[in-house]
Amino acid sequence: MGRFSLPDEAPGGLDSPVTAKVMKYGAKAQVAVFRLTGGRVGSTWRVGAGFRKPVPTLLLEHRGRKSGRLFTTPLLYLRSGDDVVLVGSQGGLPRHPQWYFNLVAHPETRIHLKGRRDVAVTARIAGPAERADLWPRLVELYADFAKYQAWTEREIPVVVLSPR
Repeated sequence: MGRFSLPDEAPGGLDSPVTAKVMKYGAKAQVAVFRLTGGRVGSTWRVGAGFRKPVPTLLLEHRGRKSGRLFTTPLLYLRSGDDVVLVGSQGGLPRHPQWYFNLVAHPETRIHLKGRRDVAVTARIAGPAERADLWPRLVELYADFAKYQAWTEREIPVVVLSPR
């Protein structure tokens, strides 16, 4: 394991309330900086496998399936033709992220990319064949996705956002 590599086994405390708070407030800070700078800062992920190979980051807007509130979440993404592909890894936690369930309930949304705001998209969950095609490309983009999948029993969902 290299200096910037994740362990093969899920770290203890990964599913703790402290970890959830750190993720929540870290994401809020990244959203604020991304918005303030138009994506000049906050549009790349440089943690874990992203330290040596930075990964592009976008802001995903999603409407709460129960509350109806609008949320914004920073996420890593892969370009696939005109589509943008997201991974519901949530760092290998045992549950899908809330944004995933919100997109299932409300698939029409917007994303913000570096230099491009309010891109209208429609979300869909990649089927088994499409996921099998995209997964190696996603792991090539960010190697830690493979670790996250190994850390959890759930199949990490792949979400495709198509422009509308």
